[in-house]
Amino acid sequence: MRFDILTLFPEQIKAVLGESIIGRAQKSEIISVYAHDIRDYTTNKHRKVDDAPYGGGKGMLMATQPICDCFDAVRAMQGEGKSKVIYMSPRGRVFNHSVAKELASYDNLTILCGHYEGIDERFIEECVDEELSLGDFVLTGGEIPAMAICDAVCRMVPGVLPDEEGFTEES
Repeated sequence: MRFDILTLFPEQIKAVLGESIIGRAQKSEIISVYAHDIRDYTTNKHRKVDDAPYGGGKGMLMATQPICDCFDAVRAMQGEGKSKVIYMSPRGRVFNHSVAKELASYDNLTILCGHYEGIDERFIEECVDEELSLGDFVLTGGEIPAMAICDAVCRMVPGVLPDEEGFTEES
């Protein structure tokens, strides 16, 4: 199973998901977790990735151009198989164990981590399959929820845990 996490803070993802059970599963090539730095795809010479909301509004949004270019590059890297694109959002469906089981049936999960006041709605409408939330609260970004989802789903991939009872009996 392949996880592609689109973020402004890839080192945060690598530091957490490169350790322990998930880190060992990656070394054994049971799963793959890639953290993609959205800033690497901006055309702005200062690596700026925020923009004023299209049509006005308060705050700043993550700009569409670097997200779209990062997303297109990730899609080109992914192999065949069942794919899903998730945007971490407080307004999304609440993540739980049954959602984790559902997501474990995919070959490729792409998770977009928002920041600022969110991302441009046009990207959500065009590319996102589902918005997910960890609960009725707001965090500074989508990285922590993305890592929690990745961890919960990875545990269900055969071979990640030494015994299937580790995820069937604990839920």
